[in-house]
Amino acid sequence: MEFPKDKTKISKEDIIASLFDFMEYLFNVVLFLMSKLLASQTVKKIIEINPYMIGTMAGGAADCQFWHRNLGIKCRLHELANKRRISVTGASKLLANILYSYRGMGLSVGTMIAGWDETGPGLYYVDSEGGRLKGKRFSVGSGSPYAYAVLDSGYRFDLSIEEAAELARRAIYHATFRDGASGGVASVYYVGPDGWKKLSGDDVGELHYKYHPVVTSSVEQEMAEAPVA
Repeated sequence: MEFPKDKTKISKEDIIASLFDFMEYLFNVVLFLMSKLLASQTVKKIIEINPYMIGTMAGGAADCQFWHRNLGIKCRLHELANKRRISVTGASKLLANILYSYRGMGLSVGTMIAGWDETGPGLYYVDSEGGRLKGKRFSVGSGSPYAYAVLDSGYRFDLSIEEAAELARRAIYHATFRDGASGGVASVYYVGPDGWKKLSGDDVGELHYKYHPVVTSSVEQEMAEAPVA
């Protein structure tokens, strides 16, 4: 993204377009989720579709894992047949079409497809009814209302990658703290022109002590240091 050297030639439309592209870049490249199954909080909730595309899981773990892996196979076959990677738009549409054909059959899938292709970053929400939405930021799952509250209050179009990742961790933490069906590990991924990269994976219990450190009073400190009789 470059601005002309002669500032008098910058139009209002150029400024708006540049800011929009910059905003999309900063937030689309950072993807986050929570491992929130109470039965198994070790379930990996990000599925790596290919080196440039990942998907998240919310809903039935078996349904999400199966259809994401199925999507990964179809994306690979597309690449072999056409000698080029499938676009994020194409992959999300392919998954939406598959799930639409099985609607009403009890599937439980809520997923985000994030990746980088020849056109740049892409982020889509797809559900088991075949719904598909393109957006700048999504939160999927039972803790979403709490996560959205933190996202909307802390979001700026000029966030750095580190700031966006920290905002994501805070959103996940507050969702797990307020929602009884959320918990586990907060995994943060960066998706860029060279593919995805995992930035961090923090237990939400440890994040609690990071954001709310325990401060002992003077009396408690004296009692802790007092010798045992």
